Amino acid sequence: MIMKETPVNKIMENTLEKMRQMVDVSTIIGEPMVTGNTTLIPVSKVSYGFTSGGTDLPSKSNAELFGGGGGGGITITPVAFIVIQDNKCRMMQINNYTSSADRAIAMIPDLVDKLTELLQAKDSKSGEEETSAE
Repeated sequence: MIMKETPVNKIMENTLEKMRQMVDVSTIIGEPMVTGNTTLIPVSKVSYGFTSGGTDLPSKSNAELFGGGGGGGITITPVAFIVIQDNKCRMMQINNYTSSADRAIAMIPDLVDKLTELLQAKDSKSGEEETSAE
């Protein structure tokens, strides 16, 4: 189905194009900031919406009269930082946790790091015991 080119279509296309120009990937995942041996990468949530509409107005002179408009809005909310330090990566949320489940999920990377360190310490300890037994 081919759509007829109307003023409403033009309004919608212009509104969407302007919004695309304002929001890109670097808006969501920001530019890395390096301080010493730590790298911080900002993470944001982007929400946007738009609307447009119009109507053809009746006219006695057969001229095409059109009334219409369009608009949009964007909200950019910083939500977290990705922190890279000493070859470890973790996410630090900015907002308070909304539930216990959010808090538990946020703790998983630290838990994995601690378990990895324990397993590596145990492996190196057992390796030392085998060496001393020989």
